[in-house]
Amino acid sequence: MAKYAMSLPILALVALVGSGAAPVSPQLVALIHVPEGGIQPQILDRDGVVHLLYFIGDPAGGDLIYVRSRDYGRSFSKPIRVNSQPGSAMATGNIRGGQIALGANGRVHVAWIGSGSAQPRGASNSAPVLYTRLNDSGTAFEPQRGVSQSSWGADGGTLAADSANVYVFWHAEPPGGTGEDTRRLWMARSTDGGRSFAGETPVNDQATGVCGCCGSRALATPDGALYVLFRSASQIVHRDIWLLSSGDRGASFHGSDISQWNVGACVMSSAALVSTPEGVLAGWESEKQVYFGRVRPGKNGVQAPIGAPGTGNNRKYPALAVNKRGETLFVWTEDMAWKKAGSAAWQVYDRDMKPEGPAGRADGVPMWSLVAAYSRPDGGFAVVY
Repeated sequence: MAKYAMSLPILALVALVGSGAAPVSPQLVALIHVPEGGIQPQILDRDGVVHLLYFIGDPAGGDLIYVRSRDYGRSFSKPIRVNSQPGSAMATGNIRGGQIALGANGRVHVAWIGSGSAQPRGASNSAPVLYTRLNDSGTAFEPQRGVSQSSWGADGGTLAADSANVYVFWHAEPPGGTGEDTRRLWMARSTDGGRSFAGETPVNDQATGVCGCCGSRALATPDGALYVLFRSASQIVHRDIWLLSSGDRGASFHGSDISQWNVGACVMSSAALVSTPEGVLAGWESEKQVYFGRVRPGKNGVQAPIGAPGTGNNRKYPALAVNKRGETLFVWTEDMAWKKAGSAAWQVYDRDMKPEGPAGRADGVPMWSLVAAYSRPDGGFAVVY
């Protein structure tokens, strides 16, 4: 395995207190650059440990790297390459990098869409959906495995994990599929913590289609619920955000259209889901604006979606974090497009979803990247890009 030099993150503290603005507790947002100049950060924090996944190398065929921090971003552990085959991950298009989940005993699970050279190949020699997990000693990742079978043309890989199960999702064409309106969302489920996976199954019975190059996002909650966000493509132009929910650990799903957008083009969007003591928060993009809201408990849909404040150009790639006081950090990018860098922007909201202090903004989100966020034990937040 290749070795990677660790560079220290660049850390800046930005006070979210302005003239005439409401006080923001001791609210600070730390801005952290991804180590090694990496892109597409994915972050989870649990039990005082921040888990960070990122991409380095050629966007068409590079590597996924995993590090952890026990001091909330001041320092990170030695990098570990996730993919066992060098160059088998891809980042072109912003949403095709890896995603991370934490399962039983804090084990790290990762899924991603393979590059053009990745093995094993998917059906019809198409991009595979790949999976691995951290080994028992936490020192390396197991050899990567393909979890897609007969579906072909995979994209939008995501995953979720709970105390026993690991769920890998992606969208792809079924055998004989002819376009975006016939694409399906698929799931491969493991009931033994990622040791083995059952065969892929289509998730949504509704004829929604799936946007061919848009991301998806999954979340498993401690009470056994499972949620997935994806973008439809029915009749090519109905590029709506759908929320799927399951109360029986993936045996069945119920779906609802939570945000409509009629546009005859792929918008290459991502989505966000985060579990909080008050319920699940969802974030998404629609018509070059980003929104978030609380998933209605026991039902589908999102109550009272909130749009990012003010004006901005081409708002994309939302991320969410919630601190111990119940305050929410909503983060997104602005000015980004194909092969174009941009900026990070954010707003803090109180427990009642009212804005706290002014919005923040920072330049420097690299091309093909996005933003991630987590909360700190002092009640502050960190934005990683």
